[in-house]
Amino acid sequence: MLRGLYTAWTGMRTESKRLDVIANNVANSATVGYKGEGVTNQSFDDCLGIRVRDKNSPVGTTRMIGKMYLGTKIGEVYTNFTQGSVRQTGNSFDMALDGKGFFEVNVTDVNGVNHLRYTRAGDFHMTSEGYITDLNGNRLQCEGGDLMVDIDGGEVTIDKDGSVFQNGELVDVIRIVDFEDYNYLKKFADTYLEPMEGYKYKDVAEAQLMQGYLENSNINVVSEMVNMISITRAYEAGQKVIQAYDSTMDQAANSIGKV
Repeated sequence: MLRGLYTAWTGMRTESKRLDVIANNVANSATVGYKGEGVTNQSFDDCLGIRVRDKNSPVGTTRMIGKMYLGTKIGEVYTNFTQGSVRQTGNSFDMALDGKGFFEVNVTDVNGVNHLRYTRAGDFHMTSEGYITDLNGNRLQCEGGDLMVDIDGGEVTIDKDGSVFQNGELVDVIRIVDFEDYNYLKKFADTYLEPMEGYKYKDVAEAQLMQGYLENSNINVVSEMVNMISITRAYEAGQKVIQAYDSTMDQAANSIGKV
């Protein structure tokens, strides 16, 4: 009897996690460069019941009497790397990538240590010193390091290959990075990616940089809301199973026991 309670509880816990992921997707539906997340479910490993001291079995042997499935659990939380729609802004330091690849930014942690992170969020701006940074102050990386332009040097133009020009003179080339296997990337905050041990770079010849554009998130709000309704109904079904078991056990303990 308790097996059903456990199965219902694991299902409710799984749906609760899925709801958290979808809620985060909806909250970031307007975040530039955001990549949506999804959840996979899998059943718990099978537990085999065995006969104990069964006189019908030879001495020293055991016989299986069936399989017991203990519900479900979260398989993994994965990231959807499909490209979002692109919109024009006209701002000189807004950039979008058409095709696979990521911008590289230099992130400084609370201990003052620098780390390279990767993002599709191209809403950059120029600081008073001339550095090109994202909204969090992380500096955009080029072949020569931090991208820096002359604040009084005139118009800045950026080619599709990432070459940065100011008044017709080449300043540097923006680094566009891609990886062989995105399974070696994990999310850092909402729009950054951090490579894990074993990652490998690959060529990004197909990626083109678009100056004056931004890539929207790849979230379909309507689809996410439909999934949210489906998850809510599945959660309610788990609640009803637990209520049914509770009623049955109440009858067994308080009514049948009095006979």
